[in-house]
Amino acid sequence: MSVAAKICGLSSPEGVAAAVAGGAAFLGFVFYPPSPRHVAPERAAALAAAAPPGIARVGLFVDADDDAIARTLAAAPLDMLQLHGKESPERVAAVRAKFGRQVMKAVPIAEAADVAAAAPYLETADWLLFDARPPRRRDALPGGNGLAFDWRLIAGRHWPKPWMLSGGLTAQNLAEAVRLAGAPAVDVSSGVESAPGVKDPALIAAFLGVAASLGGTAGARARSRP
Repeated sequence: MSVAAKICGLSSPEGVAAAVAGGAAFLGFVFYPPSPRHVAPERAAALAAAAPPGIARVGLFVDADDDAIARTLAAAPLDMLQLHGKESPERVAAVRAKFGRQVMKAVPIAEAADVAAAAPYLETADWLLFDARPPRRRDALPGGNGLAFDWRLIAGRHWPKPWMLSGGLTAQNLAEAVRLAGAPAVDVSSGVESAPGVKDPALIAAFLGVAASLGGTAGARARSRP
């Protein structure tokens, strides 16, 4: 079974078509205005309409309030909410209960001590996503910075929830990342772009081709919509 892959930050029909054709398990749409990948809910809805049954549509939010999430869901048919800010376990539980969607929580990693931060979310999140900690710059995004962390930090770890590896992944380093981290699913954004926010269909196809060649355990589960 191939490693399940999520193409995040989609904003064009060409990018969505490449993700669908390549066998992506997840399509990710960013609802965070500072990001070059930000899309309006209505735009995301039009793009998501091209997704056949079995591909999960994921909305990425950063410390969003209930009103912002509700406005997005009123327009865009999302299956999962990805919380990529400083949301607490209690906030994750509240979002999950209020909106009735699966929730994925991003955990930023830079050193061994950061891995322990995932534990409090095991009771509230449906998925975990391990991403590189953003650089210490005022203009740094919470994700999509093209940075990788030391994948060995999570090697051999086991969590009772499904999880993804993210951060600096490309078609060139994906196999090594999966081998070292043991990732059953992966998430990519900047690694399949020709410019910030511009998805390259050829790079998407190459990334998904590598993912399809790797062994994993989450593919079938990920491809079933919640």
